[in-house]
Amino acid sequence: MEFVFEKIFVPHKHSFLTRKMEMVFNSEKIHSHKNFELNYIVSGSGRRIVGNNISGYKPGDLVLIGPNIPHNWQVTEVKDGLKPYCITTHFFENIISSDFFNIPELIEVKQLLNNAKRGVLFKGKHIKGIARLLENLPNLEGLEAYIELLNILNLLLKTEDYEFLSITSYYSASFDKDLDRINKVYEYVFQNIQEGITLEQAADLVHMAPGSFCRYFKKKTKQPFMQYVKNIRISIAAKMLAETDKQISQICYECGYNNLANFNHYFKKVMGKTPTEYRKDFK
Repeated sequence: MEFVFEKIFVPHKHSFLTRKMEMVFNSEKIHSHKNFELNYIVSGSGRRIVGNNISGYKPGDLVLIGPNIPHNWQVTEVKDGLKPYCITTHFFENIISSDFFNIPELIEVKQLLNNAKRGVLFKGKHIKGIARLLENLPNLEGLEAYIELLNILNLLLKTEDYEFLSITSYYSASFDKDLDRINKVYEYVFQNIQEGITLEQAADLVHMAPGSFCRYFKKKTKQPFMQYVKNIRISIAAKMLAETDKQISQICYECGYNNLANFNHYFKKVMGKTPTEYRKDFK
C-alpha cells in the first residue's frame, strides 16, 4: 500500500463539492486530505480502509470521515457488468468552527462532525433517502445546494444504526510531522497560484533544501512539485471555465499563466480538449 497526501479542490464561492466518481480496481493508494468526506457506494464492492480499520464494503454503504484520516476504497468486485461508482461529497474542514454552526439548532450537527474523526458507517432505513438526495445534489447551486446538504446531515442525525470504524487516536509522530509539512505546501500553492510559485519558497516553508524537498514531496504525494502546481492551475481553470463567463485570457492569467499559447497547450495536454472546447460542454 502507498500513502498519499491530497488536496481536494473545492470550487470558488463554494463550501463543498459533490461528485459521482468511478472507482479504481485494486487501487492501493491510501490517501488523506483536510476536508470532511461523505462517501456513498453506488456499485462495486471490496476492501475499505479508514484509519486503523480494515473491513469489507458493498453497494449502499455510507461513510462519513473527518479531516486527515487515511482512507481507501479498494474495488475487487462488481456485479452485472456495472462500473464501480461512488457519490462523494467533500466539504471544508473548518465548517464546524464557523459562526453559522455555533447556534443551538446545529449543536447536534457539530457533534456529528466531531464524531467523524473516527469514521462513521451509517446503516438502516434512512440510507436510501440520503442516497436520493446525494444523487441530486450536483444539480443544485447556491442556497438550494446548501439547504440540501443540511437535509442530508439532518437525516444522518436520525440514523440510529451506525458504527465507528477507527479508534480515536492512531497517528504517529512522523505522520503528524508529514501532514503539517505537506499542508503548509498545499496552502502556499493555493494562496499564491496567481502571483507566482517557486520551488525555493516552497522548500523554505518546510526548512529543506530544494533538492531534498523535491524528493520528499514526490515520495509523499507521488508527483513532482512543479507538476502538482501545473495540475492545480489546470483544475482551477477548468472550474472557472465551467462555472463563470470570464474570458479565457483572463482565466489564463488568474491561474498563473503569463502566456495564452502555453496555457492552451498545457490545458489540452491535461484535459484532452482546448479551453474553448471544454467550455462548450457546459453550455
